[in-house]
Amino acid sequence: MRGARLTLAAFCGLLVITASAPAPAGALSPDAVIRVLLLATRRSVTVRDDRTGAEAIVLETQGGGLSANRRPVGDVWRLRSGGIVSADQLRVRGALEVRRVPDGLQVVNEVGVEDYVAGTLGKEIYPDWEPEMLKAQAVVARSYALHQRARNRTQPYHVVAGTGHQVYGGVDAESPAVIAAVSATRGEYLAYQRRPILAAYHSASGGRTASAQEVWGESLPYLVSIEVEGEEESPDTYWRAAISRTKLGRALASLGIQIDTVREARVIDRSRSGRASRVQIRSDTDSHTLEARALRVALGETVIRSTLFEIRVQKDGFIFVGSGYGHGVGMSQWGAQAMALRGSSYREILRAFYPGTSLVREEAR
Repeated sequence: MRGARLTLAAFCGLLVITASAPAPAGALSPDAVIRVLLLATRRSVTVRDDRTGAEAIVLETQGGGLSANRRPVGDVWRLRSGGIVSADQLRVRGALEVRRVPDGLQVVNEVGVEDYVAGTLGKEIYPDWEPEMLKAQAVVARSYALHQRARNRTQPYHVVAGTGHQVYGGVDAESPAVIAAVSATRGEYLAYQRRPILAAYHSASGGRTASAQEVWGESLPYLVSIEVEGEEESPDTYWRAAISRTKLGRALASLGIQIDTVREARVIDRSRSGRASRVQIRSDTDSHTLEARALRVALGETVIRSTLFEIRVQKDGFIFVGSGYGHGVGMSQWGAQAMALRGSSYREILRAFYPGTSLVREEAR
């Protein structure tokens, strides 16, 4: 999910909502452990225990298993530490697990949920934003982590460290402001019917958020379309992207659409929040209709920053003119920052963007 304007949120891509039920409130705790997939690779991984200062350990595939500094160690190798450990220079708290999988290695960090939230905030939002906004983001990040932990409880890991879920930077993403926000909201998460919610968020909505139904085809009562004020400071409130006919043709080819020189591209359907849902592409001899979200992915989600756009035909190509950044579902980070600047508390921010949810606080065991 990527926040603020650092890059795009994990939720800006394609999200699959499943019907598996997360654990109810009361079954979770601030000392819960989150398993984070740090990286998956075909090459070796260098691991170090920063607390002890011991020599680095190089993990690589050997036969059907692993080797540590060229000594066979089976299929799974673990490093437990009371301090900070690193994997290929990414410093994290907790334990590391390196696992042999068919296509290489997976490196998983077992980390307490509060440390995980601290490691995401500095990557998903500007640490110098308003304290109440940072608190809101801390609750949202924790809610999402607990939702994924419950949904993926039987899987080798609960979340990935990149934009597929939430960007996790470990120890180096922490700062005094981040630590303060995590501490002030310790153990708090959003629940619906006593279960941690799918706490989607995005950078900027363009004035109105989208519902989960219109973006992902799954109705969630707390992810509905609402108006958002105060996003004018966002660099993505208004954006333009020039796309040549050649570039558009290559993007269509990547989607399996072979077409002669593109002559026309236009939005033919919009969702209730005004976002493009279907786009028609025409050549001199052919016509194709495709989902706007698919076209956005093919052209690049940092180029076409949202599906809240219109298309203008130019002599040498097309201009996409749009507003907002991300999928538009859930909390607008720039909108939440504007609320905080107007004096809203983090609880008021959360109520505005996730209607019908309750703020639950679990005590450490």
